[in-house]
Amino acid sequence: MASTLDFIEVKGVKIPFIFEQDKRLPLVSMQVIFTGSGSVDEGSNAGLARLSAKMMNEGSLKRGAVGFADALDAHAIQLSTNAGNETLVMELGTLKDEFDRGLSLMSELVRSPNLTKETLSKIKTITMSDIARKEADFDTVASDELKSILFEGTPIATPNIGTKASVEAIKLKNVESFLEDKMVLSNVLIVIGGDLNTTEAKSKVSQLLSLFKVGKKSVERHYEPRNEPKESVLKRHNTQQTYLYFGAPFAMNEGDPEFYKARVAMFILGSSGFGSRLMEEIRVKRGLAYSAYSRLSVAKTNTYFSGYLQTKLESGDEAKKSVIEVIDTFVKEGVTQSELDQARKFLLGSEPLRVETLSQRLGRTFMEYYQGRELGYSTHELEMIRHLTLEDLNAFITRHNEITHLSYAIVTK
Repeated sequence: MASTLDFIEVKGVKIPFIFEQDKRLPLVSMQVIFTGSGSVDEGSNAGLARLSAKMMNEGSLKRGAVGFADALDAHAIQLSTNAGNETLVMELGTLKDEFDRGLSLMSELVRSPNLTKETLSKIKTITMSDIARKEADFDTVASDELKSILFEGTPIATPNIGTKASVEAIKLKNVESFLEDKMVLSNVLIVIGGDLNTTEAKSKVSQLLSLFKVGKKSVERHYEPRNEPKESVLKRHNTQQTYLYFGAPFAMNEGDPEFYKARVAMFILGSSGFGSRLMEEIRVKRGLAYSAYSRLSVAKTNTYFSGYLQTKLESGDEAKKSVIEVIDTFVKEGVTQSELDQARKFLLGSEPLRVETLSQRLGRTFMEYYQGRELGYSTHELEMIRHLTLEDLNAFITRHNEITHLSYAIVTK
């Protein structure tokens, strides 16, 4: 059966409930998703959302990190919390026969997480180590620098891991306040599936949700990328090549009815591997890079076009010039019928691979709901791609000439 959307009511709050029964394996998977609870909602405390999620992975106050992990491992239960840009997610995966035990441990964690100064110190130390490691990864350095340029002055400008200074400044009270404010019924939605029926799932989930406060719904936020191009060059003595990251605004919001055109256009320009324009021009024809890639990111909080390549130290200027030429030509001249046909063939033909697992189907239904679309919209989108004409696609590409307003983050020697 396909994933369905329903609602359950807990403490007077109507909570979205996405469900799919799948009896092929005796497994149950559940996500408790808190929207408006990611890194863009952490205020001035950069890294707070991610660090708070890590704290929730340190077990309950009663058992501690090791004791709680042992209790999970003894019954092959997977329980974790993570934070992205827009959401904080608690995820539970168990065998069907262990689902009740998994919910019990999850409830224990919700009631009394191991939020102590000792745990905070441990997570801070790990986070500092992660930040130091990322500083030696020049792809990450360039990528982070590009976001800091495109979204200067906004929460998106800072990596969700935070900075050494911001992480060091986080206090236990900040973590406690963040979790208390964000992990509330007003922000929550449920995604669950596996070898159980709807009635059983609703009953068990309602008991878990009763542990949360009603709280206040987080405010939706959106940040526009810069339109005026800017370049930042970072010099690193130990790099052996130039890392060129580029980005630009893209005039589209999540849920835009023309997103399917953007999927096709971006697939042709830079996200289809060896067949893409960027790869053909920059690697195959000019030999300037091993790979060249671009993508479009469309989310509630931000939308932008970006891409990257690595090239020889002496080829940086030529590679940058090539990127400009490829994108300018793409906007001015559009794509060919052959490129459209190949893109359409791939996107339609690979569709079964995107919905072959339970988690993929549940994830798709969640995204349709989260984006404000009707359930089943993805199937409708494929039909629109099937009937997309070259004229319509090229007119769309020409309208979006803002992708030529490129900003750059370059790491070189």
